[in-house]
Amino acid sequence: MTDKKQKMDFKVLKRVLSYLLRYKLRCAAAFVCIVINALVGVVSAMALGTLIDRYIVPMAEAGRFDGGPLLGFIGVLALIFLAGIFAQFVNSRIFAVMTQSIQRDIRNDMFSHMQTLPIKYFDVNTYGDVMSHYTNDTDTLRQLLSQTIPNLVSTAITILVTFVSMLISSVWMTLFVLLFVFLMMQVTIRIAGKSGKYFTEQQERIGELNGFVEEMISGQRVVKVFNHEEETTEAFVKFNNELAGASRRANAFASMMGPVMMNLGHLQYVLLAVMGAILVSFKLPNLTVTGISLLTLGTVVSFLQLSRSFTQTVNNVAQQTNAIVMAMAGAKRVFDLMDEAPEEDEGTVTLVNAREAADGTLTECEELTHTWAWKVPKKDGTYFYIKLEGDVRMSHVDFSYVEDKQVLKDITLYAEPGQKVAFVGSTGAGKTTVTNLINRFYDIQQGDITYDGIPVRDIRKGALRKSLGIVLQDVNLFTGTIRENIRYGKLGASDEEVEEAAKLANAHDFISRLPEGYETVIDGTGSNLSQGQRQLLSIARAAIADPPVMILDEATSSIDTRTEALVQHGMDKLMQNRTVFVIAHRLSTVRNSDVIMVLEHGVIIERGTHEQLIAERGKYYQLYTGAFELE
Repeated sequence: MTDKKQKMDFKVLKRVLSYLLRYKLRCAAAFVCIVINALVGVVSAMALGTLIDRYIVPMAEAGRFDGGPLLGFIGVLALIFLAGIFAQFVNSRIFAVMTQSIQRDIRNDMFSHMQTLPIKYFDVNTYGDVMSHYTNDTDTLRQLLSQTIPNLVSTAITILVTFVSMLISSVWMTLFVLLFVFLMMQVTIRIAGKSGKYFTEQQERIGELNGFVEEMISGQRVVKVFNHEEETTEAFVKFNNELAGASRRANAFASMMGPVMMNLGHLQYVLLAVMGAILVSFKLPNLTVTGISLLTLGTVVSFLQLSRSFTQTVNNVAQQTNAIVMAMAGAKRVFDLMDEAPEEDEGTVTLVNAREAADGTLTECEELTHTWAWKVPKKDGTYFYIKLEGDVRMSHVDFSYVEDKQVLKDITLYAEPGQKVAFVGSTGAGKTTVTNLINRFYDIQQGDITYDGIPVRDIRKGALRKSLGIVLQDVNLFTGTIRENIRYGKLGASDEEVEEAAKLANAHDFISRLPEGYETVIDGTGSNLSQGQRQLLSIARAAIADPPVMILDEATSSIDTRTEALVQHGMDKLMQNRTVFVIAHRLSTVRNSDVIMVLEHGVIIERGTHEQLIAERGKYYQLYTGAFELE
């Protein structure tokens, strides 16, 4: 493992511990319990020597049993052991509760930060991989906090106390133990170094597998329609084999650790017993930190217990190394998400409710007026207000998702308040990209975009997106009632407003026919509704938000002609008195647009009304007459 990797892991561990230190009092109580438990272990080993030298050997030499002092000594030991049991119980309870709280905190922080990430992050990461952060990765962290770290703290204290006790008993035998410990540490470092990279690979493969499974479950209908079950299974087997391979390689080294360390411990115990027997039998001088003395049988027995505890503790460190490596891999993925740069928002212009006087003067007010204004700060700290009209303009805009692959080239357009602007063109021509730039899901590299004369970069993204409504081809609903899904467009909306929005979207009739009406519960996919019904709910959700600008992105392309007429009628009512951007494959839906723009390879090649473009007999004419079909 490189120095760079070690530093990175130490930084990750430090961040994990920062969550632990949020609960300082619980940590302090747990630490006291760990110290008590470690001391009890050492006392029990030392007491064994005292029991032999002070009670058993004298009684054997005297040839009679004197149970009084012996029972008293055993009673004291029993109380000490009970204290250790109680301390272990309290420590386990503290960590069981605390680690669940920490796992909750990590997930809360991760989800809160995820809400600040740009759309680009979700475009390049599969949903299943993102979900893996909340499940597998946080679970490895929980195990680290609930088991590994407490064990390591207990191990450190036990090693310290045991080492001091061993030095008090015999320096020579302690040096012999340290020699074996050094050998064990070398083995641990080599095995952990091999398994570490495979545990990291294992976590990555889990994320990839989850992403694939999530895609296949959501696309199961498509898989069956095209009879791709066999190919899908082969792809799954490939991902699963890669995960199994990484896990196999990681666990092959990890499972090697225990037997190797255990057998080294057994070898040390036997050799140490032989060494102690020689020192006692030949009455050789025994060096201790307090001086030189003869080694007794009880001291040898106590030392053997201490050495076993010492090597088992070191072995425990070796075993925990694998858990630490795996937890660090999961923790790094969690913190990588948290370290993703949030969506930049340098805007200062906000959106407020306003009241308009007879002379056109705008004043900010608290109550809902259905009149909105941009609140623009001045250099002197005061503000002036611009009425939200829905005037959107793009001037010489260039844009690329990735370098060296330009998507839009010198796009110039304008949409005056109340105008309907339509975009047509082949898939990949840049139609959706234009609307993504208006709501600032992405920022342009060149050119200008203004909204009511204000550069969109100067408008706070929350305010900008509040002024825009969007109806997509793929409808995203949420688990809950129909009423709650419509109200998602305006969380404070009353039941009456919800129903008015549904009526405007032509959704009220089908909702009323449902057994529970507006209280009907739907799942996140809306699988108990038809595609057209889901689209009507999407239109109602946009309608209740009542934005001055609407974006309709191929909202009718995946529904039948009969339902399309119903949806189109709902959209027509939604588009009244609003600036509207429409993306459509079906050209019949854009005939009444104020201006139609034909895009090809990121360039506007034609623009005009339906009649003008038909008269020009260009690309739009070919598309409309069927001489050329959209791809």
